[in-house]
Amino acid sequence: MSPDLDPFTSERQALLDALRIQRAHVLSVLDGLPDEALRRPILPSGWSCLGLVQHLTLDVERFWLRAVVAGEDIDLADGDQAWEVDAGTPAEAVLSAYRAEAERSDAIITATALDAAPAWWPSEVFPDLPERDLRTTVLHVLTETACHAGHLDAARELLDGHQHLVLA
Repeated sequence: MSPDLDPFTSERQALLDALRIQRAHVLSVLDGLPDEALRRPILPSGWSCLGLVQHLTLDVERFWLRAVVAGEDIDLADGDQAWEVDAGTPAEAVLSAYRAEAERSDAIITATALDAAPAWWPSEVFPDLPERDLRTTVLHVLTETACHAGHLDAARELLDGHQHLVLA
């Protein structure tokens, strides 16, 4: 069967394309914001735009795809640690880390069967959550990324009035 006709290749590509669109949205909505605005707490909970991107990097991409799907033995953030960006960490370092983690995630998604069971399952973190195959994990990552992209849209409007229109 031709790769163009393989439904799993098409499904994988559709998942990757949708995830890449949401990641690009996350980064583009922050484009042009000064460092101070990227670090400013937006809601009473105290999260900042940079904190949200770091959360996507560490708690979403890194956790679900590298640790769970690929079974990599990597350091993971504890509690709300991922949401807290060190004052000395340049904003571009946080954004670059997100881009790099997304590239690693894409490689894992490309190399793993969509119905593959996870290499590791965090039952101590999520005792009632049933194991997910790659397909379901990617859908989770896509949903969480899209949800947080919407949060960033609202945050940007609160910060400087800019309304980020997305036509996807």
